[in-house]
Amino acid sequence: MKRLHSVAGLSFFLIVLLAGRVEAGRDEVSGFVAEKFAPNGAAQGLKDQNIEVMQKAFDSNSHYRQMQNAATVTAIDKLALNRKVVIGIDNSFSCKLDDWSVTDQKMSGRCWIFAGTNLLRVGAMKKMNLTEFEFSQSYIFFWDKIERANYFLESIIDTAAKPDGDRTVDFLLDNVISDGGQWDMFIGVVKKYGLVPKSAMPESESSSHSYLMNKALEAELREGAKQLRDLHSKGATAEDLQAAKQKILSVVYRILSIHMGTPPKQFDWQWRDKDNEFHRDGLMTPQEFAKKYITLDLDEYVCLVNDPRPTNPFGRTYTVAYLGNIVGGKPVRYLNVDIDTMKNIAMRTLLDGEPVWFGCDCSPHMESDLGLWDAKLFDYEGVYGTSFNLNKAARLIYHQSRMNHAMLFTGVDVVDNKPRRWRVENSWSDEKGKKGFFIMDDSWFDEFMFEVAAKKSYLPENLQKALELEPVVLPPWDPMGSLAN
Repeated sequence: MKRLHSVAGLSFFLIVLLAGRVEAGRDEVSGFVAEKFAPNGAAQGLKDQNIEVMQKAFDSNSHYRQMQNAATVTAIDKLALNRKVVIGIDNSFSCKLDDWSVTDQKMSGRCWIFAGTNLLRVGAMKKMNLTEFEFSQSYIFFWDKIERANYFLESIIDTAAKPDGDRTVDFLLDNVISDGGQWDMFIGVVKKYGLVPKSAMPESESSSHSYLMNKALEAELREGAKQLRDLHSKGATAEDLQAAKQKILSVVYRILSIHMGTPPKQFDWQWRDKDNEFHRDGLMTPQEFAKKYITLDLDEYVCLVNDPRPTNPFGRTYTVAYLGNIVGGKPVRYLNVDIDTMKNIAMRTLLDGEPVWFGCDCSPHMESDLGLWDAKLFDYEGVYGTSFNLNKAARLIYHQSRMNHAMLFTGVDVVDNKPRRWRVENSWSDEKGKKGFFIMDDSWFDEFMFEVAAKKSYLPENLQKALELEPVVLPPWDPMGSLAN
């Protein structure tokens, strides 16, 4: 024990000596810039008397003891569930568009793809006179992965002059090839590669359970990143870097093909409709299939976000650095609007007969078995005897909220020209909610909704003009890019 104390003392002595160098500027060894290694000298550690005061406060309150007894044997969400909210919500809607079954992304992060193909299949089903149909989500997933790999490697080349430990480089290495994505990224893949019916590229084990495939892809791409950065440090030419990148991508393509199968270049399409009539299109390419069965003008759609942080004013366009999947493709661009504008446009789109793609922070105040979202669904404040007062902007700033799921609005209940609840098509199978459909109270929309894809024509004139502005570039780690990470 004495030897350990001696080593600890020596370590502390070295830290003190080094502190002056670090406080003065950049650490010569790590390149890390900081003022201190830890909280300053005025900081106080926990003392026995602090803990004793906290314990006495807990023991003296019967409510806390009752909650302890309950929470140690019962899930906290069951204790906090607000029954008044639950019984106050019914499943009727003044506007309901869906008459189809939900889809299932299973154990993958493909919500944005499912929400996108779910939107596009509505027009396709009408055109083919079908009650059920799915575009292949695996097809989009495959091409997003290979494009994402190329985008990542190009980003590594672009930042190759930055030192190891640079925050942007570290961010790229932490977010190598996520399953997540954005509306503009979905549209980019569809425009470049088209679409196929699910039968032409069905689900595989790895498209439905992507974790192990992603681990292999991450390992290959991180090794590739090191190779490219090493080549750059040795003075490699741009041609040398591109040749090395192509070899890495060949391995990525091989891994994807092993896990998911090879995407079809053409396929034979025929079907029998709901009136029992037979149809045959014959041999088609994915691009031909998309052109024939996408009934929406994809160029008319823009992404509206509600980002109330004071640094990001409404009426401006934004993008996020190094957020994308196709090099040279459609860039991710947001138009920041107030929540009432977003809500009004979503409602009008639904009333005009078209579902709405959206992104949100789905986790807070959600009961997935019941399929409910409500801003007051759980009374955590009553359970814990405290209050949670961060508003939407503060939750973004303090990392308490971020976009993490994309879905589809398929209905809205309107009273006095205002929405009071929303019908949501999720992609978590028909075992959650009401056969896979969820209910979102309008109070929840205000707090946890962040993004919708909308037609430009629904925007007022001043916001249509705002779309022409050059976007403000947010840093790679900004929460407005979180749905893709």
